[in-house]
Amino acid sequence: MSKGSVDRDYWSAVADEWIAWARLPDHDAFWSYRSALSGFIGKGNGAALDVGCGEGRVSRELKTLGYHVTACDAVDAMVAAAAAAESADDYAVADAAALPLDSDRFDLVVAYNMLMDVENVPAVLREIRRVLRPGGRLVLSLVHPFRNRGRFVNTAPDAPFVLDGTYYGRERFEGEEKLDGVRVRFTGWWSQPLETYVDALAGAGLAITALREPLPEQRDGRNALQQWMRVPLFLWVEARPLAW
Repeated sequence: MSKGSVDRDYWSAVADEWIAWARLPDHDAFWSYRSALSGFIGKGNGAALDVGCGEGRVSRELKTLGYHVTACDAVDAMVAAAAAAESADDYAVADAAALPLDSDRFDLVVAYNMLMDVENVPAVLREIRRVLRPGGRLVLSLVHPFRNRGRFVNTAPDAPFVLDGTYYGRERFEGEEKLDGVRVRFTGWWSQPLETYVDALAGAGLAITALREPLPEQRDGRNALQQWMRVPLFLWVEARPLAW
C-alpha cells in the first residue's frame, strides 16, 4: 500500500468489478444523489480535479457542469476506463498524496467517496491543498461516519437503526455488496469519526464553508433508499484554503 492512498494492488484486482458496477445506469445509490451532488458543486468553467476518479462517473458530471476536468486515480485500469469513456479532458495515474500536478492549479477539487480508502488522510488533504488555487474549493463526499457504525435491523422503511459498539475510534471494514445480480467487493474501508476528518482539513489549511447530509431522490421505491430518508447515508463538505 502506498503511503497516502488506497491499496493499489487490491483495487487493480477488482477494477473490472467496480467498472461494471459503476457503469450500470440507475444502479446504485450514486444515481439517487446525483442531481443533489451536481447542485452542491454548481456550474463552472474553471479547472477541476477529480481525485480518486475510479471509472470516471463524477468526472463526467463535472464536464457536464462546464469544468475542464483532470481525472486522477492510483489504479491504471480505472484511469484507462475513465479515458475510454471520455470522462475528462486530462488524466493522471498517481497516488493522491503525491500528485504529479502543479501547485495552485485547480479552481475545484472533488474527492468523492475516496478518503475512506485512504491510509493517511492528512497527507492526501495537504496535497489537495497544494494543488488548489487560493480561492479554490474542495468538495468532499464521505459515507457518513455514523452510518458505518450502525445498521437497520431489517429492510422495512421504518426499521430501527441501531449502533453496534462505539462511534469513536478507527475501524477497518471489509465487505461486498450485491444488487440486481452484480457484485462489488470493498476492502481497506476505514471508518473514523467526523472530528478526525475536520482535524485533518484544519491541519491542511482548509476551512469548512458548507456541509450537507443529503436526502436521496426516491427514484425506484427501494426500501433501502426509503430508510436513508431517516438516517444520512452520505456527508458532503465544501472547504476552502485558509488565508494565513
